Amino acid sequence: MQTEVKARTETPAKQNIKGGIYRRYFKRPMDFILALCAIIVLSPLLLIVAMLVRINLGSPVIFKQERPGLDEKIFTLYKFRTMTDERDENGELLPDSMRLANFGKFLRSTSLDELPELFNILKGDMSIVGPRPLLVEYLPLYSEYQKRRHEVRPGLTGFAQVNGRNSISWEDKFNLDVKYVDSISFFGDWKIILLTIIKVFAMEGINSESSATMEPFRGTNLYQ
Repeated sequence: MQTEVKARTETPAKQNIKGGIYRRYFKRPMDFILALCAIIVLSPLLLIVAMLVRINLGSPVIFKQERPGLDEKIFTLYKFRTMTDERDENGELLPDSMRLANFGKFLRSTSLDELPELFNILKGDMSIVGPRPLLVEYLPLYSEYQKRRHEVRPGLTGFAQVNGRNSISWEDKFNLDVKYVDSISFFGDWKIILLTIIKVFAMEGINSESSATMEPFRGTNLYQ
């Protein structure tokens, strides 16, 4: 057990040797080129989805939220809106499951709601592949091991997304995120991209077993 913990808390300098040249010099240019090409090719689809969101869910069409990125630097994430603003008699927002309309469920199941993140990639906030950007409020809850997911730019897709997405536990997600950080490679990224396309068409792992989206992260003492 001690050996396992030691391996997981090893210094980043030792763990991030793999994929160094690709990660330093080629990953960011590849992200920019792929995101730009995707925006150009998918621009008609982006426009159609934006119009349908406006008709079915109202405005604003784009959902914006602050998320932590590389080195925990905060940036504004862009997504297509998937929920209504329905509130109860006290003015409080209804639970996600009640505000997630059928059209919103369709956007999530097809991952179309994620398309505006291509602009985050152009800006340099995100990468095509990397740990998914989570909520800012989770930052104080991470163990030192889990914080290592912020050693790279967050991704449009990632190792955890092709290995269960929302159907796996938070601990498993973070383990996969850190495993990705320690094994970044050109061929590994393209494998994740291709697997993502397959998963999107299969509509796998959209929901957790007990929630319409994913249960909030409450923190863990597993690696502390």
